[in-house]
Amino acid sequence: MPKITVVDIQHKVFKKKLNGLDQADVDQFLDDIIETLEDEVHRRAALEAEIGDLRERISHFKAMEESLQNTLLLAQRTADEVKASAHKEADLIRHEARISVEREIASYGDRTLEARREHQRALETAEKAKSELRSLLATHLALLDRGGLPHYEPPGRPETNGASVEAVEA
Repeated sequence: MPKITVVDIQHKVFKKKLNGLDQADVDQFLDDIIETLEDEVHRRAALEAEIGDLRERISHFKAMEESLQNTLLLAQRTADEVKASAHKEADLIRHEARISVEREIASYGDRTLEARREHQRALETAEKAKSELRSLLATHLALLDRGGLPHYEPPGRPETNGASVEAVEA
């Protein structure tokens, strides 16, 4: 059966009979119109259902897009927070390392100062020992210059006929 268009309806001419229009021809035309309109109604309902389905899918995809955008935003914030936390931790580690190095340097400075003091005491002790040795040597030299050393006889040396060791050595 051919589909009826608007143009077909506008140009439809019914056969004339004695009593007017051919009733069977008019009924057939109206049946064709009804069938065409029913087909169009079904097709329209199907298209509207498809449109509704597509709108629902679009809504679903928009919700997914929004969820993905929120997830991406949250991931970016988390990454920024982790990055900031890492920078803070790095700064803290650098600060602690700097303090540790400063303490170590101060400790080495204290040790150096103590070593210098010890060295100075050793120099003073050596100078004092030198001075005491000079004094002792000067005393002995003065004794030598005044008349010699007191008589000393080593133990265990035999005497020679009543002569002293000085006489034998002289």
